[in-house]
Amino acid sequence: MITMRLRPLTIAGAYELIAEAREDERGFLARTLDLEILRSHELLDRFDQETFSYNRRRGTLRGLHYQAAPAWQTKIVTCVAGRAFDVALDLRPDSPTFGRWESLELDARRCNSIYIPAGCAHGFQTFEPETTVFYRTAPAYREELARGIDPFDADVAVRWPIAEATLSERDRELPAFHDFVP
Repeated sequence: MITMRLRPLTIAGAYELIAEAREDERGFLARTLDLEILRSHELLDRFDQETFSYNRRRGTLRGLHYQAAPAWQTKIVTCVAGRAFDVALDLRPDSPTFGRWESLELDARRCNSIYIPAGCAHGFQTFEPETTVFYRTAPAYREELARGIDPFDADVAVRWPIAEATLSERDRELPAFHDFVP
């Protein structure tokens, strides 16, 4: 039987979605999303947008991004080509894991995903050239609410795996964590 299971992460409300593949001489088939399983864990099961992020270079870093209130986003992030070091940073002041981050390696060959609850920032760095990351988000993106935290902020101290990162100009200018106001 093809199925998907959830593994709780250390960030409150975050999960790794693990596709259990059926393999044969042709390759494999894996279920990467099962709404019934999400519902059984009382997780969001309706998404408003789907987005692809194609990344030409190894070491490309995007984030740490979030969407501010009143439209905090829940995300399911999957690497559909290549591999990425994916990070969730808890920005919920009332959360037991506020200010902490967790990483997960997303690998297209493993078909795993990360479920990031509303109120967390998200970022990733690519391990391979031509890595493509696929997002499901809810609610829909609103440019006027787009925010971020400096991915190299010493107070957050994410241990990005590749020192020579390629960042956008916008991501180079993101504010420090101590400037975050929920």
